[in-house]
Amino acid sequence: MKLVIGSDHGGFHLKETILAHLREQGHEVHDCGTHSTDSCDYPLIATAAADEIRSGRAELGILICGTGIGIGIAANKIPGIRAALCHDVFSARASRQHNDANVLTLGERVIGAGLALTIVDEFLAGEFEGGRHSRRVGQLRDLEGVYHE
Repeated sequence: MKLVIGSDHGGFHLKETILAHLREQGHEVHDCGTHSTDSCDYPLIATAAADEIRSGRAELGILICGTGIGIGIAANKIPGIRAALCHDVFSARASRQHNDANVLTLGERVIGAGLALTIVDEFLAGEFEGGRHSRRVGQLRDLEGVYHE
């Protein structure tokens, strides 16, 4: 699977752990940064990852910051991105099955690496169920064009 991964400085160590895990599984992963623990801005990382998904160069993305909240808010501002903050396996599965999430966000300061890897695996294994969920995901897409500043 073609994936994109990114983090700010607060998620750098977990990103590196997940990146190694994904590559060991044979996934093609584009790392859009950051590449150190030096302070950086998560909206820029979220934008770079979203561009990979929107262009079709990546199927799914994983974004990490200290809590997973800020980078997820940034990603969800971008049309076509449905980022889900997941710190448990059930939410990771449901985000794919029911919400057709295309980005997983995680918080390095919230969960340990072992759980994070399990969540990542569950997210990547999930598939959108469609059916009644398609109507709702369509409504989410419609919202992207409704609100303008």
